[in-house]
Amino acid sequence: MQYWLVKQEPEAYAWTTFVGDGRTAWTGVRNFQARNNLRAMKCGDPVLYYHSVTGKAVVGIARVDREAYPDPTATEGDWVCVDLVPHQPLAKSVSLEQLKTDPATQAMALIRQSRLSVTPLTPIEFKRILELGTTRFRK
Repeated sequence: MQYWLVKQEPEAYAWTTFVGDGRTAWTGVRNFQARNNLRAMKCGDPVLYYHSVTGKAVVGIARVDREAYPDPTATEGDWVCVDLVPHQPLAKSVSLEQLKTDPATQAMALIRQSRLSVTPLTPIEFKRILELGTTRFRK
């Protein structure tokens, strides 16, 4: 199992909308490194859902429900998407400021490569974010 983080502006697609929809195709990724991360995702992998721009916090956990397939929104190029399903909210949001100052998370890709929309997490980073969010991961 691998761990991931995806970023989305809440004005474009908030966690609550995602939960209401019950699933989504994670389309529109047009960065080669993020695309490669999408390709590496496997069914069942946990994915932290991060609200970017407004809020700047991890708010929930999703799971990969369908592995990489051609992105139907791409008009050219070799772009892919995955299907995600909401799994559980965090009991409390974990802010970007908390992530930047916590020794276990301050070197994570979200902070080092802030423009990357799909990033891997180490097991330690994933576990620490759940601790900060006072959330126990239900498998």
